[in-house]
Amino acid sequence: MRLYHHPASTSSRRVMLAALHMGTPLELTEVNLMSPEDRRRLVAINPNSKVPVLQDGDFILWESCAIMQYLADRTLGQTLYPDNIVVRADINRWLLWSSQHFAPALGGIVYENIWKGLTGAGGPDAHELERYGRQVAQFGAVLEQHLAGREWLVGDKLSLADFAVASSLMYVEQAKLPVTQYPKLMAWLGRIQQLDAWKQTEPVW
Repeated sequence: MRLYHHPASTSSRRVMLAALHMGTPLELTEVNLMSPEDRRRLVAINPNSKVPVLQDGDFILWESCAIMQYLADRTLGQTLYPDNIVVRADINRWLLWSSQHFAPALGGIVYENIWKGLTGAGGPDAHELERYGRQVAQFGAVLEQHLAGREWLVGDKLSLADFAVASSLMYVEQAKLPVTQYPKLMAWLGRIQQLDAWKQTEPVW
């Protein structure tokens, strides 16, 4: 299986985290998102022009959470995505919550504070930062409340849910993400950051 990815992409990282933790072998192809030629090749396998993309023989799969689920189903003995349908439903809840709510809010701040300047689009927009900040506050409070008395998001074990949500926080310091006021969230993120898979996927700045 081949994964088209970029190490600075939070969506790519969640897939890499899961694959490394499960020991799922992947052939890696890094996509230069600033290269028009690489972008053209990317659109040929993902019409959304986004990474990551998984190629397994003739099967092409995009959307990071779908890729995580597929890799788990292909990996014997993995524990990140158990067969129990209730546990899976709970994990799926957090995968979708992250994709629909938390990650877009965090991503807006990351764009304003990091990528906007790097791509020559100007400095951060205060109104946009305020708008995304309100969303982060709303959903960060949900996560903080859920983590009361818990080490992990689902049950008592690390799961795909933890990697899906944590990947969106990978720029917590660089982008000044407004989540440090949530002690349970930060303690949970600290546990993720101690995992070998997290350390192995740290982007180089």
